Amino acid sequence: MITRVKVCGITSVEDAIQAVSCGVHAIGLVFYDKSPRHVSIQQAREIAQALPPFVSCVGLFVDAPADYVEAVLSKVKLTCLQFHGDESADYCAQFDRPWIKGIRMREGIDLDAEFSRYAEASGWLLDAYKKGVPGGTGERFDWHLVPPEFASRIILAGGLTPANVTKAITHARPYAVDVSGGVEAAPGRKDHDKISAFCGEVAGATSEIKSEQ
Repeated sequence: MITRVKVCGITSVEDAIQAVSCGVHAIGLVFYDKSPRHVSIQQAREIAQALPPFVSCVGLFVDAPADYVEAVLSKVKLTCLQFHGDESADYCAQFDRPWIKGIRMREGIDLDAEFSRYAEASGWLLDAYKKGVPGGTGERFDWHLVPPEFASRIILAGGLTPANVTKAITHARPYAVDVSGGVEAAPGRKDHDKISAFCGEVAGATSEIKSEQ
């Protein structure tokens, strides 16, 4: 199993192309105006059009009105949707796209209940919890909390960097890892060397796990 890599918070064509050149499997576009990584529909359209085949383009939304999501979809070629608010499963499923549900790992969370509630999701993105912030906090949670029986549908996020992603993969064995601030020069501006280092660490961790099997 290859551990997939998604780089989220892309705001320019240049950063998208650099990420692709490093071997990422997906890029994330943030349609949440309170985020420093927010993109307009026009920015997103240009980025999506610049992507080569077989690289997924994921749109991230936080409790957005359905008509706004539809407006984005009418202009931007999104492969998958990612929801990070209090959206219901019915809301997430209405757009005729594969979707991912972000789950913030607050104390006492019942993951079995969350996975059951969002059973139709293509995957669950587990992120660190910070009150009032839906994601992109740069903080991490205890990777040992990832249930191994669900690992094949887990996207691991929250405070990942080139320095710790190997340990994260070793502990959690997720389907994919999602990074944003950990590969940035500044919020919304990616660092090519950090993306390259991150992808190299992921590839090394994946090879190490394979050799153990």
